[in-house]
Amino acid sequence: MTKFFRSILLSYIVAAITGAFVLSLDVMRTKPLEFIDLLFTTTSAVCVTGLTTLNLATDFTFYGQCVVLALIQLGGFGFMMIASMILIFVGKNIDFQSKFLIKEQLDYPHMQGLIKFSKKAFFFVVGIEFVGAVLLALIFWFDMPFKEALWAGIFHSVSAFNNAGFSTFETNLMGYRDNFFINLIISSLIILGGLGFLVLSEIYGYRKDKNHKFSIHTKLVLLFTPIFIVLGFVIVLLFEWYHKGGLGDLSAYSKIISSYFLSVNLRTSGFNSIDLSFLNDETLFFSSILMVIGAAPGGTAGGIKITTVAVLLIYAYQTLRGRECIVFKRVIPDETIKKAFLILIMAMFYVVISAMILSAFEDTQNKMFLPLLFEICSAFGTVGLSVGDGGVLSLSAKFGEFGKIYIMTLMFLGRVGVLMFSAAIIKSYKKTSVSYPKEEVVL
Repeated sequence: MTKFFRSILLSYIVAAITGAFVLSLDVMRTKPLEFIDLLFTTTSAVCVTGLTTLNLATDFTFYGQCVVLALIQLGGFGFMMIASMILIFVGKNIDFQSKFLIKEQLDYPHMQGLIKFSKKAFFFVVGIEFVGAVLLALIFWFDMPFKEALWAGIFHSVSAFNNAGFSTFETNLMGYRDNFFINLIISSLIILGGLGFLVLSEIYGYRKDKNHKFSIHTKLVLLFTPIFIVLGFVIVLLFEWYHKGGLGDLSAYSKIISSYFLSVNLRTSGFNSIDLSFLNDETLFFSSILMVIGAAPGGTAGGIKITTVAVLLIYAYQTLRGRECIVFKRVIPDETIKKAFLILIMAMFYVVISAMILSAFEDTQNKMFLPLLFEICSAFGTVGLSVGDGGVLSLSAKFGEFGKIYIMTLMFLGRVGVLMFSAAIIKSYKKTSVSYPKEEVVL
């Protein structure tokens, strides 16, 4: 099992390194760039994060942007998934190891029907991104020539659905802060990408057959996704409504639409329509929690996943009532609950340790802790939002080589998941026939 997990992690690392070497070619860049920043960019792309130490709009040519877009698609869909789709379309058989890697990357519950599901997921991606690209291109066409609008539409559609947050505009989407249609389309693509392929598949099945029953997984995702979006929207709006320098200087319409857009992006996408450096400390802290949670498994999201939090909340509520962990007339297995607790504990460990290490080694924002914590949670949740470096780049642009490498590690961690990442780097335990007696511990 550990070998498979290492293969998945290694595929992302190799893709990022390869991409960095490709971007180092003169035809990809508009000026000389440090290799560490190129590697940071490709890591952010393949991990569908969006943190940037370089400006995609000014530092790269059209060909460089194409490479970044390809890495975003590769990272969002999974290296093994794309490779397997190519084999399927040319009529080749897929071995068991490849099937297992696809299963793990898609968070599919079992091996049965995996190839059929993979094909369906592939067409979901192509279809949704195509529709998003057309709609965005038509809107961008009002502000720029058709060819530029078409490229902007394609790039932002792929970036949004894969929850990457990369933009071909120098100031991201701040120029479209009040554009209702841009906000609606981008946020809808982010939400669809964050639902996960399994949920999209079941929604599609229900559309074809009204008797189709949703799994508990899908029900939890569809229940808690709007809950967290609304929660984020309300909290940001309350904290920032009268805050001067933040949303306080905007009109009521701008406050509402900007708060909604930020709440959606806090789930795992790094588009920004406002300057986050002006947000209150309480907003940054709450936003950091949302970024760590992320969206649903089996899609393009990072973080500990919304289903993990849902299971823990339901377990806590039912335990206090003296009942089993029951939801939608089904009992959640103890193994699932244990796994949820383990994911939460491991996530807290990685975030806390990272905050301590980077706070000690990186002198940013005059040692202000919250901006650094926000950057760490953004990398871990593969979100891509940042308070910035004082310009249009992420706070990581101020880091030294150690800090940038550490943030890259967090992005890989967030992309493959805390359990898979931990299993890949920790030596596996060999089972023995020795058993030990049990003893209670006072809690």
